[in-house]
Amino acid sequence: MSIARLAKVETQTLRLLQPTYRTTKAIDTFIQDHPVTRALRANPKFTESRPHLNGPELLRDRKLLAGSLAGTQMISVPPYVFNETNGKRMVMILHVGGDVCSHPDIIHGGLIATLIDDTFCRCCSAVFPKRVGVTANLNVDYRKPASAQSYIVLRAEMAKMEGRKAWMEGRIETLELDGGDPSLIAEAKALFIQPRKTEGMGL
Repeated sequence: MSIARLAKVETQTLRLLQPTYRTTKAIDTFIQDHPVTRALRANPKFTESRPHLNGPELLRDRKLLAGSLAGTQMISVPPYVFNETNGKRMVMILHVGGDVCSHPDIIHGGLIATLIDDTFCRCCSAVFPKRVGVTANLNVDYRKPASAQSYIVLRAEMAKMEGRKAWMEGRIETLELDGGDPSLIAEAKALFIQPRKTEGMGL
């Protein structure tokens, strides 16, 4: 599937979520209306989607971010994802609740690493010929605890690509309620590899 075709399919996911709970609606509205989201939406280099809503519901339930970690007190609403047209940059915006903590009101560091890994993988998979990449190495430097009940932004960029290998860099930061400057939560670098056999491994 071409990048253009993939972008069209994923863009259709924007119409799939109809929030039912008042809290969920408020979270979704806040992300949609935030200046960071509006700026990305206005940038012609990026395509907006919600890929964690893609595919049959039964299959989504078996995936970590779309299933096990999805919920009003976990990953509260399906993340908003912005892909650069050439597939080399990605921004993901989401809200994290209070049931994924390691200490009171502090998001578990393992979840931070998982979110980075997911974003990196989605970013580089868009440019691999077979559209699939797996993590070979991931290094995370934690800079500041991430608070529960907060909005966060993940930024991923491909630093280099050689054959079946892609080197990724990125960071996770706060999405401030008042539109102020974000605080850096973590930085990361990773190596992803396209497997020789990719049947059944699509995102």
